[in-house]
Amino acid sequence: MTIPKGKKIYFASDNHLGAPTSEASKPREKKFVAWLDDIKHDAAAIFLLGDLFDFWFEYKTVVPKGFTRTLGKLAELSDSGIPIHYFVGNHDLWMNGYFEEELGIPVYHNPHEFTFSFEASTTLSHQTIFIGHGDGLGPGDKGYKRMKKVFTNPLFKWLFKWAHPDIGIKIGQYMSVKNKLISGDDDAKFLGEDNEWLAIYSKKKLEEKHRDYFVFGHRHLPLEIQLNEKSKYINLGDWIQYYTYGVFDGNTFELKKY
Repeated sequence: MTIPKGKKIYFASDNHLGAPTSEASKPREKKFVAWLDDIKHDAAAIFLLGDLFDFWFEYKTVVPKGFTRTLGKLAELSDSGIPIHYFVGNHDLWMNGYFEEELGIPVYHNPHEFTFSFEASTTLSHQTIFIGHGDGLGPGDKGYKRMKKVFTNPLFKWLFKWAHPDIGIKIGQYMSVKNKLISGDDDAKFLGEDNEWLAIYSKKKLEEKHRDYFVFGHRHLPLEIQLNEKSKYINLGDWIQYYTYGVFDGNTFELKKY
């Protein structure tokens, strides 16, 4: 992907819109939409790294009610030609075509590697970024790993799909807000550079090949950890407590607060 001179790549994750209630999360949603509007003038691409919603499930003809401002703004930016990439999180892993069909936004269910070429005055600067939500990777996140076996089980998804949407969505919203094994809130504490399991995972991936950056969400903590002389792990934080996001101009990857 070639990034024109003067343009930047933006990253955000973990909005958990709808939690703890739709009304309580609406100010956060408005703030996020304002951020999207602010960055559209120089955004070459936007990466959303999951858990945009605190709960999301797509039935054949039904999606959860609400989030109109967010979905409308994403549609506007996508229609204007700004590429938006979405990585599912552990709260919205049940995406199945709605974003692609309605918003023109590709959805990734696994981490993915991108190589960006930034136009400079005389040469192109190439940077490789490994991107994902971060759930279930590395040696930690044991609670979610147990739950994921249930969530991704075809029988469980089939049973949930055939519940009436009013019942299924209400159950899903309750579980997402109340069950910390699902939300991952118990892990939202800095473990030290040597114990951060996504940093450990990133170092393991570096044994395969070089990547300049590893960018994840899920941890709800703004983190920057130098993995070696040329590679760095970055966690984006969240839009609940920190309101942090990542911006990359080809030379520097910064975590900023909105």
